[in-house]
Amino acid sequence: MDSREKEYIEGFKAYLSVEKNFSEHTVSAYCSDILSFILWLDNTSCINADFNKLREYLHFIQRFDYKKTTIARKTAAIRTFYKYLFRERYIESNPALSLSAPKKPKSLPKFLTPDEIEKILNNVKIDTPAGFRNRVILELLWATGMRVSELSNLNFGDLNLEENEIKVFGKGAKERIVLISQRARDYLEQYISHARNLIAPAYNTGEISENTPLFINSTGFRLQNKTIRKAINEVVERIELPKKVTPHVFRHSFATRLIENGADLRVVQELLGHAGISNTQIYTHISMKHMKDVYESAHPHGN
Repeated sequence: MDSREKEYIEGFKAYLSVEKNFSEHTVSAYCSDILSFILWLDNTSCINADFNKLREYLHFIQRFDYKKTTIARKTAAIRTFYKYLFRERYIESNPALSLSAPKKPKSLPKFLTPDEIEKILNNVKIDTPAGFRNRVILELLWATGMRVSELSNLNFGDLNLEENEIKVFGKGAKERIVLISQRARDYLEQYISHARNLIAPAYNTGEISENTPLFINSTGFRLQNKTIRKAINEVVERIELPKKVTPHVFRHSFATRLIENGADLRVVQELLGHAGISNTQIYTHISMKHMKDVYESAHPHGN
């Protein structure tokens, strides 16, 4: 791989992070996929690869028994990469325009019951400032359905606690308003007034402004997504909950709870920041499954 291709990957990485607002995990995965693709090309430059070459690569990786979701991601990475190269005028035409990926298998999102959520929240150790911060974060994930990246990027200027509202910047820097419960607001106000100043006592975090990070780590910098994931893993392991729980599971649980309680699909779409209603409709399948489970357990002829 020559210096020009290294430059393409660095530019692509910045494009994914800044303009596409992809998560750190997705950026890392896409860049790794493109690196593997470029290494496979060997003596062929990525800017000289045509559609047939791209199809040849996809055929090549089929040998490794990747899951369909992995193949789909690798295909998406190549499509996005060539879209970036074309936009930056490194290439005159986009060879990946017609590149298609195998259809992803449909699966219902994993979610937690309200009782499981409460068990997690009530077992977060809040006897330290950082522990209290973690409780507040999980309260907000459950109350709002925010993505973890959206939550970690919150600034003080995004808060409108008088109206129980928070301004969120989602994928593609799209702005939306999410609502918070009174309980989440109470915890957040306690964090701001007491715990936050004690998290990084050895560092001068400066005066609070609209652009000041809401959630910080022990060195006074913005809290990273991995810290939130670690906090969730610790409490889930401690209570021995037999489920894999991620920040996104909190998001799925939030949406599922709203649908099960009769929320309009368009409202849920707006709160989640989905670009299209199709992304939200999967929760109606969860709701239908819930209805069937209730029917089978409650009706004398249900089984």
